[in-house]
This record gives sequence, structure tokens and C-alpha cells, in this order.
Amino acid sequence: MKLDRLIGILSILLQRDKVTMPYLAEVFEVSRRTVSRDIEALCRAGIPISTSQGIGGGVSIMSGGRVDRALLTSREMQAILTGLRSLDSVSGTRQYAQLMEKLAGPGFLTQEGGVLIDLAAWHKKPLSEKIDRLQEAIAQGKEVEFHYYAPSGESDRVAEPYYVVYQWGAWYLWGWCKSREDYRLFKLDRMARLALGGAFTKRQAPYPDLSDQRVFPTRYQVEAIVPAQYKWLLVEDYGETSFTQMPDGRCRFSIGFTHLDSAVGFLLSFRGDAQVLGPEEVRRALRELGEKLLKKDGET
Repeated sequence: MKLDRLIGILSILLQRDKVTMPYLAEVFEVSRRTVSRDIEALCRAGIPISTSQGIGGGVSIMSGGRVDRALLTSREMQAILTGLRSLDSVSGTRQYAQLMEKLAGPGFLTQEGGVLIDLAAWHKKPLSEKIDRLQEAIAQGKEVEFHYYAPSGESDRVAEPYYVVYQWGAWYLWGWCKSREDYRLFKLDRMARLALGGAFTKRQAPYPDLSDQRVFPTRYQVEAIVPAQYKWLLVEDYGETSFTQMPDGRCRFSIGFTHLDSAVGFLLSFRGDAQVLGPEEVRRALRELGEKLLKKDGET
């Protein structure tokens, strides 16, 4: 829908000093010609947008402008502001909200939107510092160096940063990993000793593919039956279509997991009441864990 796209373009322009037409076309999955027409529509609506060609060129909002009220309703503007406030929740500032309020003019965003989004983590300060440092690296075209804690082990990494991503309730870096020679998604919570490195020549980085099967491919398809009392847990984590209810009230499900530890951890949340039908590798891992716990208990 064109209006949704106009709102999206405006939101991006409010968050970044300058973007290119090809970038906007890729984000909204339309042609550059369509983006050009959208920019013209925003200009006609009274939004002071500047465009420049050549190296270093792009699209940006000129300072001191106001959004024409004929383009966006108060409710639509409030929706944009809600999204920008969610970004402020990470840093603890109001820089995005203040920018939107300034562009919209006084008295236009006085009503609460009814939606509050907080993207911050419990350990807020370390996370906001990492995001700030990554944004700085992306803006300056510098590599980042960090120590990374992964399920497969610890390692020192050097990456070319391209996007800071919020997905699946956590923050990630999407960049080119020099040791793996491929694009990778790094979870910020697992990063330590993050520092800026040397300058690099930016690649034509693809927009991150964040589909579940791309990032979390199914390696263990777990089938199990659990008592009806755990229905809430299945609904909360995987939705009300993730299981079928049997005549006796019990719930049977088949859920895919990428890692064996994740599958075992989820099954343990049923406190021993899950009847695991397969796969055998998961059943064996549960038995070995039970034997290990019994042995540890016997040693105390």
C-alpha cells in the first residue's frame, strides 16, 4: 500500500542522515522508479527532502522542516512516533521522539498512541553501548573486533558491520565475518570486548534473510505428548496451532529445533511429564542428562 510505504520511507529518513535510492528500493521491494515517485509525493506534501547524485549522494530530510498535516493523520504520525520511541528505549534518551515531534510541529502528537514498546534488555547499559559502537562503525565504514561466545565455543572475530537488527526479542549484528568468509548474524548479548578496527571497502551487502529456516534450520523434529496443564506453554512459545488435543485431553506436538540443547531444554520445562516419541537422539540425551543428575545427587 502506497501510504504505508510513504510512512516507512519517512521513518527511515528520520532515523538516518542520508540513504540511497537503491537502499530504499531494496527495503520496500519496489523499483527505483517507484521510490523516486514516492519521494516526489513526500515533497509535494511539504516535507523538505533533499536529493543529490553521484558519490556520496542520496536522500535526506533538510533541517528545520515540518511534516504537512494533509499527508499523515495524527494516528499515523503517532504510529511512527511509537516506533521511534522504541528505539529511544534502548539508549534511555528521547532523541528520536524529539526529532519526530520537531518535524511534526507543536500540538500534533499530544495524544498517547496506546502502545508502548520497550526494546531494552535487563543489562541495558552494556547493550546500548554496543549498539552505539556498532552504529559508529557502520557510519564510518570500520571493521569491528570482538570476542564471541557461541554454543559451539568461544572465538575472536573480525567483521564488516552492515546492519544492527532487532529480531526474536534480541539484538543482532548482520555483517561479513572475515574468518568464515560469509555473512553472519551475531547476537549482541554474546559479544565481549567490542572495539572498532580498520577501515574497509563496503560490499553490496544483501539485506539479511531473517527467515526461521535460514537462521534456525530444523535439525531435530521433536514429537511428544504432554498433559493438558502445559497447553499454555505451547501456546506461549509456538502458538495455538502448534499442537493437537487428544481425546483424553493431552496435547501432542511436533516442533523443530536447531540445536540439541534447545530441544532438551524445552522438554525439561515440562518437569518430567513429557512423553517423548522421538527422535531417538533427543530421547538418549534426556536419559543421559537424567543419569548425570542422579549421579550428582548421589555424590552430595
